[in-house]
Amino acid sequence: MKKTIINCDLLIIGTGMAGMAASVFAANRGLSAVNAGQSGEINFASGFLDLMGVFPVQDKKQWENPWEAVDALVKEMPEHPYAKISGKEISLAFDEFTDFLYQSGVPYAGYPDKNIQMLTPVGTFKPTFRVPNSMFKGIQAYKEKNQCLIADFRGMKGFSGRQLVEVLGDKWPGLRNIRIDLPGLKGEAYPKHLARSMENMETRQSLIKLLKPHIKEEKSVGFPAIMGLCKTLEVISHLEQELGVEVFEIAVMPPSVAGSRIWTAYQTGILKKGVNVLFQKQVLSFEQSETGELIFDIGQREKELRVQAKGAVLASGRFFGKGLYADRKMIRESIFNLPVFQPESRCRWHENNFLSPKGHKLNQAGIETDEFFRPLDSSGRPAYKNLFAAGSILAHQDWTRMKCGSGLAIASAFKAVNSFIQELP
Repeated sequence: MKKTIINCDLLIIGTGMAGMAASVFAANRGLSAVNAGQSGEINFASGFLDLMGVFPVQDKKQWENPWEAVDALVKEMPEHPYAKISGKEISLAFDEFTDFLYQSGVPYAGYPDKNIQMLTPVGTFKPTFRVPNSMFKGIQAYKEKNQCLIADFRGMKGFSGRQLVEVLGDKWPGLRNIRIDLPGLKGEAYPKHLARSMENMETRQSLIKLLKPHIKEEKSVGFPAIMGLCKTLEVISHLEQELGVEVFEIAVMPPSVAGSRIWTAYQTGILKKGVNVLFQKQVLSFEQSETGELIFDIGQREKELRVQAKGAVLASGRFFGKGLYADRKMIRESIFNLPVFQPESRCRWHENNFLSPKGHKLNQAGIETDEFFRPLDSSGRPAYKNLFAAGSILAHQDWTRMKCGSGLAIASAFKAVNSFIQELP
C-alpha cells in the first residue's frame, strides 16, 4: 500500500503540555503544523499552571512572586532553561496559551505578579500561577474564612472531604464536610465517570435535592473537581443558582478531570486552527534530506505515513512520555540519539536518601540546547539547525520540586517556535 506523505512547516513531537503549546503557537503564526504523540500523560496533570514556586529546592523556599523566583533561580543556576527566556517572553507565552484555553472553553484565573496558594486534595497548599476558573472561588473563601461546606460522594476514589476538614480545621474553623449517596452511584466511582454524569440535568437535580437541606450558614460549597468534562461553567452556574451559594472545585488525585479538560479543549481548539494532529502516533524513524528538511516515519507500531517538515520541535517528555529511556548504563534520547546530560555513572543517579530534599541528579538529566533551544551534539554545536526542543526533556531543571513544569513547557515552546520562524528563509 502506498504510504501517505504529509509536507508541512513544522512537526511537533509530543502531545503533553509543551507539545500542545508549541502547536498553538505554530498555528497562531500561520505555520502549517503536524502534531504527533501518544496522549495520556496530560490526564495525570493537576490542571494547575505553575510558573515558579520553590527555590532552592533543598530549602523548600516558597515564593509569593514567581518572577522574583525566576530571577533568583537564573542568578544561581544560569544553565536552567529559564535563563534562555526573558520575563516578557514567559509572560507573553502564558497569555497566549491561556487565551487559547479560554477560547476553547477552559478559562484560567490568577494574579499578574503573585503565586496562588492552591488547596490540594489532601488539605495542603501549593504555589501555582494559574488555576482553572472553577477553583478560584475556593481561594477567596479560604482567605475570608467563610462558612463553607465540603461535599464528597460515598464510593468516590481520589478525594475525601472528611480528610480536608480534619487537616484544615485549625486554619479554617467554619469548614465542615458532608458525604452524599448520589443516586445511581453504586460501588466505586472515579472522578472522570462522575464528571460525565454531572453534565446530566437529572443527576444535578438529584444532587441539589439531597444537598440543599444541609446548607445552613454556609456561603459556599466546595466539590471535588467533577463538575463536568466539557460543560463545567454551565454545571457550576446551575448549582449556584439552585443552591443559592457560591460553588467551587477542589483538585482530586490523578488521573484528574482538570487534566482531561485541558486535553479535551486542546483537541477541539487545535483542529479549528488547522493543525493536523496524529493522535496515538509516534515517530518510528528519522532521516534528513539533502536539502536539510527533516523526514519522519510515523505510526503506532508499523510505519503508516511519512511527514516531511522544514523543522521540528522535540517535546516528547521524559521517561513517562518516552522521550528519554534508560538502559543499564546510561540515559538515552529516543528519536535523534542526541547526547543526554546525566551523571557520570548509574550509581550517582540517586542520592542514598531516596527522600532527599534536594532531589536526585537523575531529575536534572536531559537535552542541552543553545540559546535558541536547538539541541546540542557531542561537540556542543546545534545537532540540526532546524530542530528545537521544549518542555521536560530539557536538562538542568527539576520541574516537580521547583513547581515550574507548565511554565517551563509553555515558555520553552514559545521560544522554540519563534526561533524556528527566525530560521526560515
